[in-house]
Amino acid sequence: MSHSIITLKGITRDFRLGTQVVKVLKGIDLEIGKNEYVALMGPSGSGKSTLMNLLGCLDTPTKGTYVLNGQDVSTLTDDELAEIRNKEIGFVFQTFNLLPRSTALENVALPLVYAGINKADRSARAATVLTEVGLEDRMDHRPNQLSGGQRQRVAVGRALVNKPSIILADEPTGNLDSKTSVEIMRLFEEIHEAGNTVIIVTHEEDIAKHTKRIIRLVDGQISSDEVTENRIIP
Repeated sequence: MSHSIITLKGITRDFRLGTQVVKVLKGIDLEIGKNEYVALMGPSGSGKSTLMNLLGCLDTPTKGTYVLNGQDVSTLTDDELAEIRNKEIGFVFQTFNLLPRSTALENVALPLVYAGINKADRSARAATVLTEVGLEDRMDHRPNQLSGGQRQRVAVGRALVNKPSIILADEPTGNLDSKTSVEIMRLFEEIHEAGNTVIIVTHEEDIAKHTKRIIRLVDGQISSDEVTENRIIP
């Protein structure tokens, strides 16, 4: 495997419900290399959402270590995790999570505000990224003036704007029709080919087949981890 950007060792995650302790992740060992294109799959209750939250530094494990891009992030504080998230991880969500009153350009530039970058540089970088995702003629449009596919492209642009180490996409085609889903997956393919590590969390086999590696979770453990070359290239 190429240089690992993600290394998980002995990761467990327990949640306390009243007097009960629910063990959701039960000893996950996983390596993901730089510039891999991975699907994370599993039925409801398998732990894939919990694992995604850990990978995205939205949560910390009960036990085990998580090394992200050379840094152990498993014991960081919330503030330290927030800093890592903004620098290392670009998120894409099923529901787009765009600000309704902001333009496409303003939505894409938002992570750069948190990074302390001045307005002129933010706008220039956001415009470049919107052009890369095929929305150069939609920069001044608000979300309600865009189609579902265009909104997701804005969300992908926002994920890319900080030049993160990893793009983490949670059911990114869940609200899209099949034709638009293929277009968005083609965009992720291009992002991967440009050098990004891309992790797609999905329950759809058709979507997972676009990736090059499929990791399946069952009952809080990895049940299979396969490299696939039978991916669809439309």
